[in-house]
Amino acid sequence: MSESTLSSRAALGRSLYTKMALAFTVDERLRKGIGRGEFATVIWPSRGQEAIPAGIGEALTDDDRLVTTYRGLHDLVCKGVPLTEVIGEVVGSSIGASGGKGGTMHITAPEQGVMLTTGIVGAGVPVGVGLALAAKQQGSDRVVVVTFGDGATNTGSFHEGLNLAAVWKLPVIFVCQNNLYAELTPVEDTMNITEVRERALAYNIPGIRIDGNDPEAVFATVTEAANRARAGDGPTLIEAVTFRFKGHYFGDTMKYMPKEQLAEAELRDPMITYRRTLIAGGLLTEAELDEIDHAAVADVEEAVAAIAAAGSPGVEALENDLYADMRGVPA
Repeated sequence: MSESTLSSRAALGRSLYTKMALAFTVDERLRKGIGRGEFATVIWPSRGQEAIPAGIGEALTDDDRLVTTYRGLHDLVCKGVPLTEVIGEVVGSSIGASGGKGGTMHITAPEQGVMLTTGIVGAGVPVGVGLALAAKQQGSDRVVVVTFGDGATNTGSFHEGLNLAAVWKLPVIFVCQNNLYAELTPVEDTMNITEVRERALAYNIPGIRIDGNDPEAVFATVTEAANRARAGDGPTLIEAVTFRFKGHYFGDTMKYMPKEQLAEAELRDPMITYRRTLIAGGLLTEAELDEIDHAAVADVEEAVAAIAAAGSPGVEALENDLYADMRGVPA
């Protein structure tokens, strides 16, 4: 391997691991805060799925769009949404992305390209398709990524969205973060196929199944799909297979999940396996990775301190953002 190739791979590894560490730390800090009564809120943990948003975030430009779900805090962090806006919205702070009035299910950050966080399973797909149609009509080279779980692929909105995107060759990438459970139900009980990517066959678009615990595989696959979309060749369905370590919601006892299945999945924890990959490949040292971890903790704690200082939205904000201000807008 040439020195330039090694340097390039090291830079990619550093960026991917930095995104993963930040997503991991946000999830850990929120669960810790809720558990000890510091925060009065609810989250749907994404622990174990850090590699997917890291790869997506690395592959997209700042102008590319993202539509995610209530289990999408890691997606938001890796797309570059400021931590004060992400964490602040979850805990109801006035400096949250939606002024602390939306919560986990209603985070948008247009400046970073995050156009929707939805609490309705499968509802993000048609919105993403609409954003992709807008990009095509505007003549831009923008692409849209829509992320969702395996359960969303059983909804009508998913199939209608894929059909329309395929017919119109829209620049949209559908990313299924298949953590093998739709809320509390294992995937084999909800569909009569073994791989979600097979659903792409009905619409004659590429369907690709990858290891969702490998951020470099995610990055490469999303990059290829984005290049295809920008070239006018239409959508791609990516199934990134991963696992959910902390249940459907914070406090979920996970009695429905076999303990041996969870234990086996934890052996493939992306935070651990990618760290080992980087060290074994001579790309980053253990000390350098520790430094990234410590920086993530410091950044999150700094954000939490700013959020605490800002406080909750006051009564005067109750009627804000209810209606568009149409003054000065031509009829």
